[in-house]
Amino acid sequence: MKDSIHPDYHMINVVMTDGSTFQTRSTWGKEGDTLSLDIDPRTHPAWTGGQQTILDRAAASRSSSRGSAF
Repeated sequence: MKDSIHPDYHMINVVMTDGSTFQTRSTWGKEGDTLSLDIDPRTHPAWTGGQQTILDRAAASRSSSRGSAF
């Protein structure tokens, strides 16, 4: 393998939106830097199902308004 073509992995701290932290290896920043997340799996609708719930409510309101015309 060629030397010096691989990224430098080092330990960083990650702060979730709820304030919890963990350490992981990353190429981001420098050793010991802190990465603060704006969106994480605990708050993002893709993982929490929040967007689907909103879409379900919208579909229910559309179907209930259609039935009121009869």
